[in-house]
Amino acid sequence: MSFKLKEVEGKSVHDYYHHQEEEVKKKMRIRPRTKWVWGPVIVGGGPSGLATAACLKEKGIPSLIIERAHCLASMWQLKTYDRLCLHLPKQFCQLPLMPFPNNFPSYPTKQQFLSYLKAYADRFDIKPLFSKTVVSADFDHRCGFWRVKTTSTPPQEEEEITEYVCQWLIVATGENAEEIVPQIEGMDEFEGPILHSSAYKSGSVFCGKRVLVVGCGNSGMELCLDLCDHNAHPSLVVRDTVHILPQHMFGKSTFGLSMSLLKCFPICLVDKFLLLMSHLMLGDTAQFGLNRPKIGPLQLKNLSGKTPVLDVGTLALIKSGKIKVCRGIKQVTQHAVEFVDGKIENLMPLFWQLGTDMFCESEGLPFPNRWKGENGLYAVGFSKSGLLGASIDAKRIADDIEHCWKAVAETTHV
Repeated sequence: MSFKLKEVEGKSVHDYYHHQEEEVKKKMRIRPRTKWVWGPVIVGGGPSGLATAACLKEKGIPSLIIERAHCLASMWQLKTYDRLCLHLPKQFCQLPLMPFPNNFPSYPTKQQFLSYLKAYADRFDIKPLFSKTVVSADFDHRCGFWRVKTTSTPPQEEEEITEYVCQWLIVATGENAEEIVPQIEGMDEFEGPILHSSAYKSGSVFCGKRVLVVGCGNSGMELCLDLCDHNAHPSLVVRDTVHILPQHMFGKSTFGLSMSLLKCFPICLVDKFLLLMSHLMLGDTAQFGLNRPKIGPLQLKNLSGKTPVLDVGTLALIKSGKIKVCRGIKQVTQHAVEFVDGKIENLMPLFWQLGTDMFCESEGLPFPNRWKGENGLYAVGFSKSGLLGASIDAKRIADDIEHCWKAVAETTHV
């Protein structure tokens, strides 16, 4: 009995020290490798990150892009629908220092845009570090540098953490970096698929089905159009007011015309002109359940970042009744959706339109002017101004870093 007890105790002691040894080995394995980066670390290998890296390189400043996916512009490549085209003319979507090819149409397709981004990366010799996820980024006040820790994507069993030390950190993950599906009563009971719009590719798989699309931004409206083109029967949930504008006015893009008018007239007058022309060209959208906000489209964009919808044909299908407009959702049952106005629709797939920021809206962006923070922290592409805004941010950031870069170079030279 005592022998057995001693044997058990001996095993316990051995197991304890063996466990401690394994813990030490584990800690040694996960101790981060530290690498110094000459220049900024850029988190995100999409258009915003590429634009910033190119602007920096043009000034002789190296940078390192860290991208969690295995490819450039992963959201464009993996999370967009097949028929997607740029919603604005190409001259407002091109990245700094390199225009779109002349043979591209005014509104390049998804594949054309992706080929442009690849050519852009090749031209400026931008080689992101792919399949690496940033798990933390902390400013070390003791040494005055950022410590950016990464792991592999997807995580490996024996993960090796790499820590990059840099003077500047640029967040370029984009305004729609993560998907959000709001929680609505009864969603767990719904027997049909509930999908985010980032999973939508084509309406061909929904032929003959009744589909509910939640969200009436440009993507939600175009999803409905695509569903109709593939003989599906979409309904569109419009929970809030929305500005719908024609894509073109007087043979010019509405966006381009607006930018020209703003050079000569105050924004309130330009808004009145846009609303007058929209009423003449599209009619009163309120009679189809699409109520306009009290604030004009450009003023609303400046105040809240909410983009007006540029109609590419969806409104005509709403007017014809091929696309139903529904109010907000009250609850979901096994096979149906009940709306706030009491109507019930038997539907199968539910789609939520893409979108949320990387930063929490309640906390606000940690950048007073939306592109520059403290201690060498920057953000590009969070100005809610699309690709044009990202390009402007990239130029500003490169100019700002250049001043410090030159000062450091002069000190080192001396």
